[in-house]
Amino acid sequence: MTAVDRPVERPAGRRSLPQAAPLLGGLVLLAAVAVLSLGVGAHQVSPGEVLRALFDYHAGDDDHVIVRDIRLPRAVLATAVGAALAAAGALIQTLARNPLAEPGVLGVTAGAGFAITVGAGLGLAAGQGGQLLWAIAGSVLAALLVAAVGRTSPLRLVLTGTALTAVLGGLALGLRLMDPETFDTYRFWSVGTLAGREQEPLALPLTGIALCLVLALTISRGLNALSLGENVARALGVGVARTRVLTLVLITVLCGAATAVAGPILFVGLIVPHLVRRLAQGSVPWLLLHSMVLGPVLLLAADSAARVLLPTGEVPVAIVTAFLGGPMLIWTVRKYGAGAL
Repeated sequence: MTAVDRPVERPAGRRSLPQAAPLLGGLVLLAAVAVLSLGVGAHQVSPGEVLRALFDYHAGDDDHVIVRDIRLPRAVLATAVGAALAAAGALIQTLARNPLAEPGVLGVTAGAGFAITVGAGLGLAAGQGGQLLWAIAGSVLAALLVAAVGRTSPLRLVLTGTALTAVLGGLALGLRLMDPETFDTYRFWSVGTLAGREQEPLALPLTGIALCLVLALTISRGLNALSLGENVARALGVGVARTRVLTLVLITVLCGAATAVAGPILFVGLIVPHLVRRLAQGSVPWLLLHSMVLGPVLLLAADSAARVLLPTGEVPVAIVTAFLGGPMLIWTVRKYGAGAL
């Protein structure tokens, strides 16, 4: 066995069994948080009644109607968006080899939001398919611009993404203020929330997210080899350019779809990969799997908290994730120091 082979075999062999236990634990935690989220809101429903609504539904019971028709679709949406943002964060951190990389920090989410606002102002993003295409196009253009300007150093990459996010956010707000119809349509969407989105047709974006998550897992072994260096990856038969391009496509589609249905929600892609990185033990496939499980847990918990923080109404879930992500960003910078920048 050569020195080149050993780093790749360890994650796939001895580490697989120990990592399966925390993954199963994460799935159990996800199920528990999902059940709790179905009962939290202006009208509280006990966990036992939630389970009865799921498995013994009665159309005449108000609790069952609230759980099945309103909160269950919202929980499914939160699960998909959380998995998409967390997986995109894990992919972009692996590809950029930068612990500060995150779709929101690098301007990808802002690009999607700005593109949707422009499309709405032009009357070309009325349907869900149109919104999805505009969001993906905006994500791609933002990612290309940030990569072109900040490719020379990780610090420049993060600063470029932060500046682009601020600029696009200001331009989008200006466009909405100039067009009252666009402002009225997107004033709730622009802050990032799951409230009311569960009633919209979600088949197209959820299908796109699911396909991208499956594709991310299929290329994860190539990313695993690429994380060891381009020369090692080529020696192992990995198409470096193809893997990079496909990874960027997956990141933009995941972020674009999530932003199209839930608005800009930042920091999920930063928080989750850091929380699960020790469990992954250097394996990109396991990092993605753990991120896809913990991302929904985080967003479901944040959405549940958003419903009860204020007695007068809901807080947008993006505000809750921002409160969590700000300290996480500071901790990451302090942990990795100048080497990460």
